[in-house]
Amino acid sequence: METLSSQDVCTRLVGIAELARGHRARAFSSLHHVIDEKLLMVAFERTRKDGAVGVDGESAAKFAERLPERLAQLREALRRGTYRAPPVRRVHIPKGDGSKTRPIGIPTFEDKVLQRAVAMVLSAIYEEDFMPCSYGFRPGRSAHDAGDALREGLMTMGGGVALELDIAQFFDTLDHGVLRKFLDRRVTDGVLRRAIDKWLAAGVLEDGGVKHPEEGTPQGGVISPLLANIYLHEVLDAWFEAEVKPRLRGRGFMVRYADDAVLAFEREDDARRVHEVLHKRFERFGLRLHPEKTRLVRFGRPRRDGGGPGNAGQGGDDATSFDFLGFTFHWAKSRRGYWVIKRRTAQDRFTRAVRRIWGWCKQHRHDPVPAQRDALAAKLRGHYGYYGITGNQHALGRFFEVVRRTWWFWLWRRSRSARRSWSWFAALRDRIPLPPPIAVHSELRRTANP
Repeated sequence: METLSSQDVCTRLVGIAELARGHRARAFSSLHHVIDEKLLMVAFERTRKDGAVGVDGESAAKFAERLPERLAQLREALRRGTYRAPPVRRVHIPKGDGSKTRPIGIPTFEDKVLQRAVAMVLSAIYEEDFMPCSYGFRPGRSAHDAGDALREGLMTMGGGVALELDIAQFFDTLDHGVLRKFLDRRVTDGVLRRAIDKWLAAGVLEDGGVKHPEEGTPQGGVISPLLANIYLHEVLDAWFEAEVKPRLRGRGFMVRYADDAVLAFEREDDARRVHEVLHKRFERFGLRLHPEKTRLVRFGRPRRDGGGPGNAGQGGDDATSFDFLGFTFHWAKSRRGYWVIKRRTAQDRFTRAVRRIWGWCKQHRHDPVPAQRDALAAKLRGHYGYYGITGNQHALGRFFEVVRRTWWFWLWRRSRSARRSWSWFAALRDRIPLPPPIAVHSELRRTANP
């Protein structure tokens, strides 16, 4: 249930959104007065409380001990320009197959609250500007929505050519000067712009020292996804809609989730022309496309005999597949015998998930069996929560079976003197079963509950 302060905050943000909608070219010069104790309280309520602590070691519970006083001090420091953005604490998490890592920046909790408040105000403006093709880190939009839009668009076109976009180290190479120019078009409030500049220059604590990179924005910062969306809205989304689509000979559309994007074209010649200019377009704004991962994929609907793409302009090559947001998009026959686009868990994501289960079972094999079952059940439900979509039942079933057999293997290795047979494990799994695979995001459920 919303509090009165929350309703008041929403009313003010709606007012800003209405102004932004009615004045598309307006630059807002007075916004900081909206960030008062009420809005900071809402920002506090929306900030995750169980996250890792920043460089100051302060937890959410400690911050909340003197909450009204801390929020008032934060508001005053922002208004006076005396707020000092602390460096973010950098950690590295496994990426892809585990051979590489992704750097994640962890701000202090106080910094998270202020970033959340500023992001709420800026979002009220930019949500009126952002294109329908953008899905990442936006209210009411998810990775599943992006995947659905890509699938439905390709089905409508009968396939085509997919241009996979991979921006090399986007969050590390985002140009601060270019970002400031983009912000100038909509936000010139000195207080908010000064705060954003401080976050960009705050530095990163790593290996005992603080580094101050001249470009990039830390992944993990509350405001970083919004700044990334503003950047790519100008570099890619608006350019594609205003400059590219009017020049296409056939149909085309784009789906972007943060820095992952797929451009789909009805005609191959359109796709090749866009592909040729994309590298120069991104280099103009300080970004670089990965030369190997940015590629064209012929994705025409196979002919009825399965002999190759049947739509015009696709040549005679067989239809292939491509990955987007952890799923492999591919053509397959429906139960009625029609060619449809389905999605299955991408192989690299499947392998990564299996390795994590293997490592967890190995590390926790001496834990009580019921506790192991509960933890594995939570991991399976989390896997189903993302990969449990219509058409992915086979991959879900494979993962479920791998988890069961991995669990049994490490239970079997608990003791050399008391090896556990498969029949013993079969009785155990009947007594405390793991949750079976289920399509959480079922198309049938979405149809029945629009």
